[in-house]
Amino acid sequence: MQQDKSIVIRPSRDGDVDAMLAIYRRHIRRGIEEGVDEGDTPQPDDLRERRKNLKSRRFPHLVAIKEGAVVGYAYVVLFRKRPAYRYTVKHSIYVHHEHLGQGIGGLLMRGLIDACAAAGFRQMIGYIDAENVASLSLHERFNFVRVGVLQGVAYRYGRWADSVMVQRSLGTGATTPPPPPPLSTR
Repeated sequence: MQQDKSIVIRPSRDGDVDAMLAIYRRHIRRGIEEGVDEGDTPQPDDLRERRKNLKSRRFPHLVAIKEGAVVGYAYVVLFRKRPAYRYTVKHSIYVHHEHLGQGIGGLLMRGLIDACAAAGFRQMIGYIDAENVASLSLHERFNFVRVGVLQGVAYRYGRWADSVMVQRSLGTGATTPPPPPPLSTR
């Protein structure tokens, strides 16, 4: 895999939304996500609001830029909504179909890992289609461990597909308690 040095990873902006949606919609129509009802895909205003909410809650939302164009994006959400899980995030990475194999996924992954660790998260979780060898390999290169297989949880291409659950520790992971909450300024 060759990596293009002209690719820049940066936080997403409102102006990136249309390009991110185009990448996502392509994944739904022709990629791993095929079979999802396109009526369920976010609209530009929905994605702008989601970005704003994620950023205000310290969740990284990144884009890969090449020659001024968005060629990929990555973000995290809470793994679970209950407070006990607040140090664990679930991530997603999408790369434009014309830029696969150029190292963009790896650059986005490195940026996401670094941003999540800096934000104080301790674990990253991912769900990957069991047949997506490229994504499974990418996650292995970044020290994600396969922690489970969810059998027959997705229906696409006229058949049931498995998902592989992967996990990676960030910072000190589960070896130390999290920092105490900040003192209230009443």
